[in-house]
Amino acid sequence: MNDLTGKVAVVTGGNSGIGYETAKHFKAAGAKVVITGRSVDKVASAAHELGVTGIVADVIDLSQIDKLVAQVGEELGKVDVLFVNAGIFSPAPIGQNTEEMFDMQMGINFKGAVFTTEKFLPLLNEGASIINLSSINAYTAMPNTAIYAASKAALNSYTRTAASELAARNIRINSVNPGPVFTPIFGKVGMPEDQLNQFAEAMQDRIPLKRFGQPEDIAKLVTFLASDDASFITGSEYNIDGGINLNPILS
Repeated sequence: MNDLTGKVAVVTGGNSGIGYETAKHFKAAGAKVVITGRSVDKVASAAHELGVTGIVADVIDLSQIDKLVAQVGEELGKVDVLFVNAGIFSPAPIGQNTEEMFDMQMGINFKGAVFTTEKFLPLLNEGASIINLSSINAYTAMPNTAIYAASKAALNSYTRTAASELAARNIRINSVNPGPVFTPIFGKVGMPEDQLNQFAEAMQDRIPLKRFGQPEDIAKLVTFLASDDASFITGSEYNIDGGINLNPILS
């Protein structure tokens, strides 16, 4: 199952967290894998650890996406799997969102994601699979996540329309909506450690399965969607959240 033998897979934001773990699963399934990220050192280190190709590219800069596509095309040719995973999370309450915070989150989470797909389309084989990493925040109305949530809701809307249009090329595109997952992104939100721990404990109490997700939980689902085992699935969204949508999110 989930055989990716002989396929070429690109993972944006693949140097840590969900992207890193998914790249590992893709390689184990037989794919030739390319990971990207913004940090030269982090991309090089992750690529070495994983035994994959690493390319530095910041998806907020469309010219860097152009260079990424050109390099992948030159070195590997066509692409079979595109995991659009790069994203950022900058929580803030209504009234305290700055233009810079808006531009960064929309620029990476939505614009960068959209143009990653748009610019890779000429390289995608017929029957290719695109998976967008979204979030259950697109629907939860969780406080302090208005801009982040909007960026993910927009991405899900784009995914549905793209699925309809790309079906003519037998290209599938789906969204994965994780709930709370332990990844390095939690350490980048600017909360003091004690406050972050209190938040995590309160959040975990709301999850019916009583645990946070792990990156490998998401990676397994993404690898399935990338494979031919999911050949009849497109335009879908998969919540993978331990059942937290069964309960109200933190208020």
